Amino acid sequence: MAPVVNGRVLFNSIPEGFPVPGETVVYDTSEHIDPEIVPLNGGFLLKTLELSVDPYMRGRMRDSKIESYIPAFELGEPLLGHGVGVVLRSEYPGIKSGDHIYGGLEHKEYAIRKDLNLLSVIENPYNIPWSAFVGVLGMPGMTAYTGWKEYSRAKKGEVAFVTTGAGPVGSLVIQLAKADGLKVIASAGSDEKVQFMKDIGATSLSTTRLRAPEAEKRGRYWDNVGGKTLEAALDNAKIRARFIECGMITGYNTGYEPIRNLGLIIGKTISMNGFLVSHLEPKYAAEFYRELTPKVASGEVKYREHVYGGLEKVGEAILAVQRGENRGEGGRTCRR
Repeated sequence: MAPVVNGRVLFNSIPEGFPVPGETVVYDTSEHIDPEIVPLNGGFLLKTLELSVDPYMRGRMRDSKIESYIPAFELGEPLLGHGVGVVLRSEYPGIKSGDHIYGGLEHKEYAIRKDLNLLSVIENPYNIPWSAFVGVLGMPGMTAYTGWKEYSRAKKGEVAFVTTGAGPVGSLVIQLAKADGLKVIASAGSDEKVQFMKDIGATSLSTTRLRAPEAEKRGRYWDNVGGKTLEAALDNAKIRARFIECGMITGYNTGYEPIRNLGLIIGKTISMNGFLVSHLEPKYAAEFYRELTPKVASGEVKYREHVYGGLEKVGEAILAVQRGENRGEGGRTCRR
C-alpha cells in the first residue's frame, strides 16, 4: 500500500493558565508511514485505537527543568498517554498480529515499539469495548480501586464524600464505597452529572452546597479537587476521618489556593493520604482485573464515556477535561 499520513499530536508550547487548543498542542500531518513495509527491526507496529486524556497530563506541560513525579512532555514531540493499540505486524517474540496492547502510547496513529516497556497485552474474554480499557478498566479505574482499597478502611454505615463524582475515577469510587455499605455524597458541576451520580447510587450534592448537616458528617473523603472544596470537607469531617488525596485540579492551571483550616487535621485527628497509582498498581493489578472485569461486562459496574473523534480533537479534549466540561472519560482517537 502507498504511504499514509501518520497523524501526531505534538507538545508545542508551555501554557500559562489553561492549555489552548492549536497552540499548546498541535495536530501534525507531516509524517508518513507505509504500514506494510516499514522496517520493524525486531519490534512491532501498533495502530492506535483509543487514547485517554486525563487531568494529570496538565502537569507534564511544563519546563523540563522543573522536577516532578513524572517527566515533562518534550517540546516538538508527541504527547504520551494511556491508550490501546492493535498490533499490525510483529517481529517481537510473544507478540503477534491482532494482539491488543495497553499502556503508555504516543499520541500518533502508528508507532513502532521495540519492546513491552510500559505496555502489556490485554486479554478480553468478555468482548468489552476496547475504550473501557482506557477508562473504567484502565488507569482511571485502577486509580479509584487502588486508592480506595489501600486507604479507605471503609466501615459499613459511614458517610463518604466523593468530589468530581461523575468522572471516571470518582464514579468508580462511588460504586466501590456503596458496595462496602457506605452512604455516598458526591459533588459535580452540572445537573447532567448529578443525575449520573444518582443513577450509580450517590446521594448527590451540588458544588455550591458544601456544608453538611450534622447527621451527614463525613468519615471518608475522596479528593480530586482541592481548594475551597477541601476546606469545606475538613470543616465537615468526623473525628478520625480519613482523607484520600487523589488530585487537586483546581490548582493545575491557575495556581494552588492556600487551605486555611489545616489545623483541623490535628483537632479532629484526621488521617490524610496522598498516593500515586503507579506505586499501588503492582499490589492490586491482578485483583483489580479479576474483580472488575466481569462486573463491567455484566453492567454491575457502570461507566460512561465522552469520545472526541480523532487525534485532531486532542487539544479540545485536554481543555475540556481541565475545565470539567467533559462527561465521563476524556478524549480518544477514533478508528481509521
